[in-house]
Amino acid sequence: MARRSTISAGLAALLAALTAMPVLAQSVPVPSPRPPVAAATRAPATTGSTPAIMAQTQQAQAPAPATNPFAAVLGKTASPGALTPQQRAIIDRVSGYLSSIQVMTGQFVQVGPDGRRSEGEIYIQKPGKLRFEYDPPSPIEIISDGGSVVVRDRKLATQDVYPLSQTPLRFLLADRLDLLKDTNLTAVYADDVFITVVVEETHGIVGKSRMMIMFGAKDTQLKQWTVTDPQGYDTTVAVYNLDFTKRPDPNLFKIDYTQYKN
Repeated sequence: MARRSTISAGLAALLAALTAMPVLAQSVPVPSPRPPVAAATRAPATTGSTPAIMAQTQQAQAPAPATNPFAAVLGKTASPGALTPQQRAIIDRVSGYLSSIQVMTGQFVQVGPDGRRSEGEIYIQKPGKLRFEYDPPSPIEIISDGGSVVVRDRKLATQDVYPLSQTPLRFLLADRLDLLKDTNLTAVYADDVFITVVVEETHGIVGKSRMMIMFGAKDTQLKQWTVTDPQGYDTTVAVYNLDFTKRPDPNLFKIDYTQYKN
């Protein structure tokens, strides 16, 4: 049960949503631990740097996941009716951006609650298909085939299976997304660097989690997301070198239910 709980928390952190270019050699700094959020008395702080998502003909370095510790409490609204016109415009902009994406390939950097860093490739094809492929020595793969999601350990030849509808992937991998209608939106905020939206999800499998998704303020490009699991631990995934035209190999999204123990 302990192992399954750990995997479930990791799944919630990674299942949120998003090759062609080589990466310049660079170490990725680990962000500082997020301070307790009691009250926001100043503008949101951002540390580290996240480079803009570049055109396919350019190279992008691995990003340093940024922290925005006060975004979860700024711009908070009790109901959709309390949103300001500016917040509604931000939400419509983000919803349109996510809905416009049908295929995506790229690379990711993950920083876990303990500060450990992992890297790898990410592949998406809507509706419902995704693959996180971790670089060695990690034996982990996360695959969604449109109906189920598995967290696979190639070394142990095991995999945990979850319904796609019961994970945060359900809306990020949907053909169309309306953040106001399809999610429990709890906060929206924008500054000169990031657009930040915060949603909460409650499912019987992974419990209640909060997802803070950050986009570029100027180009609306997805930069990173941070999931706070039911125990209060944060996992951040930053994405880069994104390609919106390359269609992934369909075999990447096939789940083998025979060679791995469920």
